[in-house]
Amino acid sequence: MHLAQLNIARLVAPLDSAALAPFVAALDEVNALADAAAGFVWRLADEGGNATALRPWGADVIVNMSVWESVQALRDFVYGPRHAQVLRRRREWFAGLGSPHLVLWWVPVEELPTLEQARARLDLLEANGPGPRAFTLGQLFGPPE
Repeated sequence: MHLAQLNIARLVAPLDSAALAPFVAALDEVNALADAAAGFVWRLADEGGNATALRPWGADVIVNMSVWESVQALRDFVYGPRHAQVLRRRREWFAGLGSPHLVLWWVPVEELPTLEQARARLDLLEANGPGPRAFTLGQLFGPPE
């Protein structure tokens, strides 16, 4: 099994605004770091090489979805020096959603998740809290038998 992750973020301004310029400037570098990270499998991308044009949660919400070989591989990337540096600034660029913004779940090695599946997992997490089918880095569940 591989670990899928989805996170969504409500923009405080349009992507082409001065307020989001530092985020946009870091995006290609951070995505390249993810692509090269140990344990990275796949990430959702549009024609521009990222997923910022995909807006299934609304015009002001961006999505990030990826697959990793393990929880540790995802953690190593998320809390690695460069990503953590960008992550610390998230409140400058993103507004609160009032609901979960991150969900993790296990997928078979040969499968890639869809945005529809990701939405169902995020909805499951919101409805029931963390469990074996939808969880967070703060409350993990191992892969199914």
